[in-house]
Amino acid sequence: MYILERFLEYVRYDTTSDRNSNTSPSTDKQLLLAKEIVREMKELGIKDARLTDEGVVYGSIPASSGYEDKPCIGFLAHMDTSQDVSGTNVYPRVIENYDGGDIIYPNASEVLSPIQFPRLKKHIGKTLIVTDGSTLLGADNKAGVVEILYAVKEILTKDIPHGPIAIGFTPDEEIGRGVDNFSVEEFGAEYAYTVDGGDIEELEYECFNAASLFVTVKGFNIHPGTAKNMMKNASLIAFEFDSMIPSAERPQFTEGYEGFWHLSEVEGNEEKASLRYIIRDHDRTKFENKKTLTTEIADFLNAKYGVGTVTIEIEDSYYNMREVIESRMYIVEKAKEAMRKAGVDPVEKAIRGGTDGSRLSFMGLPCPNLPSGGANYHGILEYIPLEDMLKATEIIINIIKTV
Repeated sequence: MYILERFLEYVRYDTTSDRNSNTSPSTDKQLLLAKEIVREMKELGIKDARLTDEGVVYGSIPASSGYEDKPCIGFLAHMDTSQDVSGTNVYPRVIENYDGGDIIYPNASEVLSPIQFPRLKKHIGKTLIVTDGSTLLGADNKAGVVEILYAVKEILTKDIPHGPIAIGFTPDEEIGRGVDNFSVEEFGAEYAYTVDGGDIEELEYECFNAASLFVTVKGFNIHPGTAKNMMKNASLIAFEFDSMIPSAERPQFTEGYEGFWHLSEVEGNEEKASLRYIIRDHDRTKFENKKTLTTEIADFLNAKYGVGTVTIEIEDSYYNMREVIESRMYIVEKAKEAMRKAGVDPVEKAIRGGTDGSRLSFMGLPCPNLPSGGANYHGILEYIPLEDMLKATEIIINIIKTV
């Protein structure tokens, strides 16, 4: 089967992005998959398929005769995978006719169990694609890539009438830089959909407002035996900074529309320490208040320990795409209709994260997020049902047919 065959091949490409890199794309290995995708797009009949130096893939499909005046609809997915878990030497396993029990991994002590993940019970009888327990799977977002390509294959080989279609695949989405070098004008769509969601029922058109926070603490070290009233321990001041962030507003204590500060990196000694956070909230006012509180904490510590002890850098990453999409809800309604035609009852869900569509919406390309069907992304327990990948493809085709 095309979709299974291509997915199993694509996940074997190591496309891990690197947040510490300054290149575009952040890792050269993403280009290997990008080149393969361009090759396949041309094989499917997308004559203008192309890859930019920065790792963005573009392609388009002209409208069927008589449909030239229809709006151009775009579909996008990202090619990279998270660096949180290894994406090197991925060995996917195919479990046919899943029986509803625990899935044991040959290379890990963890178990994929319906006790911990009750949704597995909904997949009894399906074909599940899982990892071997040593890496992530890469369904986020290679499933989206394959589903878009399969939809294109079906549209072209079955000569399904359609308006103009734009196709795009991006690098570095996992590190928030997926559309740094994306041209909305070159893409050419009036609106688009990212295929980067999870469960097949989920339709997403709102997300977090997001920022990165980097805290640097400058201390003063001296021999601990003579340190009284002189040592200024940078690491301890960094811990003090973190202790002043509301303890209940951490990822492990939040859900739904609740925002958070997430401490992702800590480094330091007596002379210098650093903290790296991400700040998230669906509500723009609460988001701005979080950033303000961060500045107030730094000001307080500088008043206590001396000017210049604590410096902060805050950089906004993306904003809640609902601000853009809510004035064009016909795009969401079109997706709902396509899902119902595929036998899927849509569930609107706010993303506790972001997608390329978050930034694209503010770049002038309204871009809700369609489901790709996977679960447990960014970890070794990641899985995706083949049947849900086929449903995702059907949804894409239905959107194209409802132009």
